[in-house]
Amino acid sequence: MRYLLLALLALSACRLDMHDQPRHEPYESRRLLGIRDRDRQPPEGTVARGDLVETSSTAPRTAALLERGRERYDIYCSPCHGYVGAGDGLVVQRGFPPPPTFHSQRLREIEDAHFYDVITRGYGAMYDYKASVRPADRWAIVAYIRALQLSQNARIEDVPAAERATLQGDGT
Repeated sequence: MRYLLLALLALSACRLDMHDQPRHEPYESRRLLGIRDRDRQPPEGTVARGDLVETSSTAPRTAALLERGRERYDIYCSPCHGYVGAGDGLVVQRGFPPPPTFHSQRLREIEDAHFYDVITRGYGAMYDYKASVRPADRWAIVAYIRALQLSQNARIEDVPAAERATLQGDGT
């Protein structure tokens, strides 16, 4: 009986896991330790590793940039999103859930940075392309997606009057 009590006492004393120990959460106030909260903030201009955006969406959208974007889009995006961005790519035709169309009102109005972020970090069933697509190419893909949106939602009024005649032949 005495050995049984000693064994129970020994087993109950061994339950000291790390999650039971007192600790401080990251960025938790530590006034008791004499550390001021403002001393623990990252310096102004600090960018977390991997979050540095090398090229911005404000770069001029040249024919070369759009061609590079089309090339990268066809490789990485068209299997799911389709060649015109309607969400009907080959993978979808074989049973994979369709991604949203780029031509919805919501995605036409969203910022360019959203597309860049989705390419970088993934979204929903889409995994990230951070390791596969360079930052400059991500912006090129974003520019190409915007060109797709314009081409699929264009109105005749968007075309300059001088060019309309070449499109329809009668100028209307």
